[in-house]
Amino acid sequence: MKVRIHVSLKPGVLDPQGRAVHHALEGLGFEGVEDVRIGRLVELDVADSTTDAALDEMCQKLLANMVIENYRIEKVG
Repeated sequence: MKVRIHVSLKPGVLDPQGRAVHHALEGLGFEGVEDVRIGRLVELDVADSTTDAALDEMCQKLLANMVIENYRIEKVG
């Protein structure tokens, strides 16, 4: 089974990379972009028997920094 883990910064956490991208977009002449937040995507191929609890534990222990990040688990196909 393929699983996608979407990791993003929690609201209120400063995002310097997002700010730099926002500034670069403005510099390139793109208007109307009000904010940019940068996250990451982790794709896993796991056994079909892998439980939701195990996926959640993977995220909490390694894949996301629970102090400053949120995550969302998406099962694909």
